[in-house]
Amino acid sequence: MLKSSQPPSLRQEQHPLIRQLADLILGCWEEYLDLSEYSLPEGLGYVEGKLEGEKLRIENRCYQTREFRKMHLELAKIGNNLDILHCVMFPRPEYPLPMFGCDIVAGKVGISAAIADLSPTSPEKTLSIVYKQELKELPINKFSQPRELPSWADIFSEFCLFIRPSSAIEEQEFLRYTEIMLRVHCQQSVAAKPLSPQEKELYLAGQEYYCNKQQKNDKTRRVLEKAFGPDWAEYYMESVLFDTPKEEVISDQ
Repeated sequence: MLKSSQPPSLRQEQHPLIRQLADLILGCWEEYLDLSEYSLPEGLGYVEGKLEGEKLRIENRCYQTREFRKMHLELAKIGNNLDILHCVMFPRPEYPLPMFGCDIVAGKVGISAAIADLSPTSPEKTLSIVYKQELKELPINKFSQPRELPSWADIFSEFCLFIRPSSAIEEQEFLRYTEIMLRVHCQQSVAAKPLSPQEKELYLAGQEYYCNKQQKNDKTRRVLEKAFGPDWAEYYMESVLFDTPKEEVISDQ
């Protein structure tokens, strides 16, 4: 069973869809993968700050497996005004796997943003044929309020879903879409074979490209800077949210 030193207190206070997605992610990880704890930098498992007079709370859970160097689930809450879920699965570059990522931003009037994707790390910047076959039936055009990706977002795949759910039905459809994507990813990762050293370098570069692009997310950076200051925000972005793999660490795994 999954074990964590952190109680799930924050999750229980968040928007129902965030609670459901967090439960889904942790359940899929436990079902398909052999998990062990991943150690975050000291003091970053749970963080509190102030943002425009409201308490900002952040909880981080991180695990690792044979296939993934880090699997990160972050939950954040700003007073009673904003709930956030952020998740990224960082594959070890030894394996030809994309980057699973999903986010939900929920306010008092509902969910303003929900995104899920499997971002390619291959030199061709495309998903493998196997992934495309498994995902081809996903109803990406089923949602009534698609959102536009930011200008830096060339890292996403053709299956990226970025929407503002317009109803409870669409919220559940987003949850189902993400579940299919995550289950396919977990199944494919278990079956993945290690790459040659030359191929590994190419996938390492693909993951670094993804992380560097994600660090350009000004909205996330501005929130962290307001609550904790620019130096801490930079440290958190680079060491927790989108850290790039270190070759010397990977080679020892």
